[in-house]
Amino acid sequence: MTNFFNSLGFTGSIAKAAIFAGVSIAVGLGGVVAAQPGQTASAPQTHAPGSPLVLKSVSVELPTSDRTFPEGPGSEEINNNCLACHSAGMVLNQPAMPEAAWASEVHKMVSTYKAPVSDEDAATIIAYLTRLKGAP
Repeated sequence: MTNFFNSLGFTGSIAKAAIFAGVSIAVGLGGVVAAQPGQTASAPQTHAPGSPLVLKSVSVELPTSDRTFPEGPGSEEINNNCLACHSAGMVLNQPAMPEAAWASEVHKMVSTYKAPVSDEDAATIIAYLTRLKGAP
């Protein structure tokens, strides 16, 4: 992230302060803008060369959940492998899908998003999701 700020011309303590402050920054053809707390940065319309750029701290509240997948064969594997990135609710709110569709989703997580799931756990997770949320 520091390299990103350095590429924009910010160096040293300014780049590090922006990173540690959780600043929301957008880069556009017109320059760089930082958002006010509670807002999201958007690309600026214009940015006059030489004008000062003011970075302001923002905070983001993400939902938390201690919900796990329902008990059953494969629940340990899905809880151990999938809850690092997904909430149980997000997965359980997906539509019912046939086994081939669940297999495609699990394999996408492993191959595209590099989820560290063993082949054995992937097969167990696919079987679990098919039992729980399978469709003909």
